[in-house]
Amino acid sequence: MSGWSLLESGQTFLGGYGVARSLDDGFLAGRTSTGLLWLCVAAGATLLGGLAVRQVFRGLADLVEPFRDGLMRRAVDQALRAALAEPARADPTAAVSRLTHQTEIARDSFAGLVLTARSFVFTTAGALIGMASLDPALLIVVLPPLLTGLILFLATFPPMAAAQRAYLDADEALSALSGQVAAGLRDVAACGARTRIAAEVGTLIAIEERLSRRLARWAAVRSFALGVAGRLPLVALLAATPLLLKRGLTAGALLGALTYLVQALLPALHALMTAAGTAGTRLLVVLERFTDQGDCPAKAIPTGRPPSESPALLPPALEPPAHPSGQIPAEDTRPAQSASSGRSGRTPAAELRGVTFAYGTGARPVLRELDLTLEDGEHLVVVGPSGIGKSTLTSLLAGILTPDAGSVRVAGTAAGPDGPAHPQLRRALLPQRAYVFSGTVAENLAYFRPDASRADLERATQLLCLEDMVRRLGGLHGRVDPRLLSLGECQQLAVGRAYLSSAPLLLLDEATCHLDPETEARTERVLAARPGTLVLVAHRISSALRADRVLVLDGDRALCAPHATLLTESELYRDLVGRWYHDSESAAQERDRHARRSAARRQESDGRAVRAPLSRLRDQEVRPSRRPA
Repeated sequence: MSGWSLLESGQTFLGGYGVARSLDDGFLAGRTSTGLLWLCVAAGATLLGGLAVRQVFRGLADLVEPFRDGLMRRAVDQALRAALAEPARADPTAAVSRLTHQTEIARDSFAGLVLTARSFVFTTAGALIGMASLDPALLIVVLPPLLTGLILFLATFPPMAAAQRAYLDADEALSALSGQVAAGLRDVAACGARTRIAAEVGTLIAIEERLSRRLARWAAVRSFALGVAGRLPLVALLAATPLLLKRGLTAGALLGALTYLVQALLPALHALMTAAGTAGTRLLVVLERFTDQGDCPAKAIPTGRPPSESPALLPPALEPPAHPSGQIPAEDTRPAQSASSGRSGRTPAAELRGVTFAYGTGARPVLRELDLTLEDGEHLVVVGPSGIGKSTLTSLLAGILTPDAGSVRVAGTAAGPDGPAHPQLRRALLPQRAYVFSGTVAENLAYFRPDASRADLERATQLLCLEDMVRRLGGLHGRVDPRLLSLGECQQLAVGRAYLSSAPLLLLDEATCHLDPETEARTERVLAARPGTLVLVAHRISSALRADRVLVLDGDRALCAPHATLLTESELYRDLVGRWYHDSESAAQERDRHARRSAARRQESDGRAVRAPLSRLRDQEVRPSRRPA
């Protein structure tokens, strides 16, 4: 490939030199045929340069393909080392991406840089040799601005590459955090984390803005370098033309020098700077994925303080996630006119007065003029048909939703959307979709209470009977993979997190619906014995039997009373209780019928297995032997 590149330098040399000789020795000297001959030489050199470029492309594969093969071997080695060192944390997706997409990006970028750099070097060599052959004074005029621009460009490359790398990492971190926040808006509001989330997202946005401005500044410097190297030599040559002509520079030599600058040097220089600014930066970023540092687990952005702009502290992923995720359950717009009050005494744990809420202007209210008082330490269960407003009630108590009319107060203070500062105003909401992240068991359990001791964690696992699951996961320090947990196991971990929370008001929106009845009953008893107030949207009506009071939302009015009182005063509640028992008995009868059918099939199968040998034996006794006597 070097030999063909030298031929390309010859084409550059003959291009300018032929123009100069055609003017000085041909047209200006009155020899038109000589001038045309030199122009034909220059044109022939152009055709020869095209052939050289073609051969260079053919030889490029011998340089680029081994480079790609080396990257693929390195990617395989990295994946195998990571799988052997930490099998649980090995990332096959990243290895596949390196083997396919990233190696192709590296190969194409490397090929583009090799072609551009090779063309610039040999084109510049041919042009400078041509200028020196025409008149050495041309080099004195052209070289200083050309070298100044090149040095300035090379000086901008390292800081601009670092800024580009940091910008990409910051953008990935912002995208990851934004996706987590968008998926968990409900839990963010329930945990009172709006200010914290806004600060973290705002910090990343500010970092990305600063990095964008830094990139823009370096891009401006690079454009200036391109102007110095690409335009200043031409300006210097034109400015020095009178002096050069006085020293004996011919018109042909001047035109040849202009040809070298305009047709060879400036295009090659522009191509080099453009390729280095795009393909070069991309190649550097991709190659970093193939270094040993790419095998290290991503570091989380520190919370509570602004993260550094260093790319090492701006990962493409956050683990554990900054905030829980959940979905807001859809509610029907059937009205729920209600007026129920609790017991009087000390400052209530929560209080709703004349609360009305509708999803959207003009929609029928889901809750209408609801009055409810929750005493400190009370256990309240909320029941009613699907879509009647049970989840809406918990969202109002958690501060996720703001009532259209009336007031919601927690511990005597208005329940606003921002996170409460006083411990007595904290609330913890567990939605039906339990959130578990890819941290350790201890991190999942202590998420609402980071200062929980090991004894606290062990006590919670014992009370909630989580020992078997925790042991299977590798203990409190075992890693949790949410994809490998059942919905019930996720809910158990989330309930353990709620139990350890210091929030005096605990809200469960069907958060135990995937547990079996026995586990659900034990969980509710443990949570009810916990200090504070428990509000539970019931999945099974049996939860109402364990509550101090039951709130029935029936669409026309709401009643709040103990279970026995509601059986006599609420027709809807009697219907719900009867329906639940009927469904339970039907399910039990169906299980009994299934068990009886299974036993009958097993008995019939055993009978066939016994009868078959006997029938064969009788056939052997009755049928005469066919063997010859």
